[in-house]
Amino acid sequence: MSTPLKLLCILAHPDDETFGTGSTLAKYHREGVETYLITATRGERGWPAATHPGFAEVARIRTKELEDAAAILGIRQVTFLNYIDGDLDQANRDEAIAQIVAEVRRVRPQVVITFDPFGNYGHPDHIAISQFTQAALILAAAADYTDPAALPPHQVAKLYYLTDSLPLKKLYQQIFGPLNFLVDDVIREAVGWPDWAITTRIDGDEHWERVWWAVACHSSQLPDLAKMEQAVREHHTLLLGQRTYYRAYSLVNSGREPETDLFVGLR
Repeated sequence: MSTPLKLLCILAHPDDETFGTGSTLAKYHREGVETYLITATRGERGWPAATHPGFAEVARIRTKELEDAAAILGIRQVTFLNYIDGDLDQANRDEAIAQIVAEVRRVRPQVVITFDPFGNYGHPDHIAISQFTQAALILAAAADYTDPAALPPHQVAKLYYLTDSLPLKKLYQQIFGPLNFLVDDVIREAVGWPDWAITTRIDGDEHWERVWWAVACHSSQLPDLAKMEQAVREHHTLLLGQRTYYRAYSLVNSGREPETDLFVGLR
């Protein structure tokens, strides 16, 4: 019996899986690939301060939103690391990495996706989960490293960074305004990757409506759902349908030829 293809996304917040990798997850699910998700937090700070009902209630709401979206996208299993939204870069490094190692060894994916080193727009949680993931993939393959579940080593064949292309960044800012984040009194802005730096383009546009249904599940994060829907219907290919990635490493292929499949070299 052949080993099933498996894709694991390791991200920071509820809705990252949909806005970031939704069409990719939907596409591979339809192709029979097993898809999995690790989410580091439950999005506790993702709520207007004036009406914030408390971390526990926001976590409950956003957990349900993610579970509903995951069902639409065909994600086989969602695992939470249970860190607090906004505090991930302050987490115990060894503990966080160990949790990820255990999940990687349990799922045994060939391909992993996480955020790029810029965290898309400098979000500290995005950057932290990217760094934890990269360290965990090294340790997951190490025979002398013991994870909390004492599982056997597993070597991931390919690691990808989720990237935002320059056209996507430009369109998003035209519609919704600047995407930035204040960190240590410095404004960090969205980072758009030039075409030459993008290694992989995944066309999931035929699934854009399904992805929109998943987006709509995250209603707590969409203060103007009607505006978002109008933008998506007009620009679905760029906003939701086609996603770009950077191949951070691969044990099965190399070179400058653009990829249109995350599993090149594995099928």
